[in-house]
Amino acid sequence: MPKYDKEIIITSEIFKALGHPTRMCIINKLTHSELNVTQMQDCLDASQSSISQHLAILKNKNIIVGQRIGSEIIYSLADNRMKDLIKIFLNE
Repeated sequence: MPKYDKEIIITSEIFKALGHPTRMCIINKLTHSELNVTQMQDCLDASQSSISQHLAILKNKNIIVGQRIGSEIIYSLADNRMKDLIKIFLNE
């Protein structure tokens, strides 16, 4: 197996995490505003538990961050470069 640069491996893992339509939709929504799970649920037509599982994958890859405010967690992009990436791929 080839020995890859650490940055290549990390980038590859990010692309893998973005490889699901629900996660891509979440990222796309977060390029426009910060959201909580309920707001995502309303616009994604998915269960809260399903969205939470996808959020955990995105958080694990440091693509998004969550900030607790009272009893809710508000999610945002961890890196603004993701906005540029989404614009390129989704022609926004």
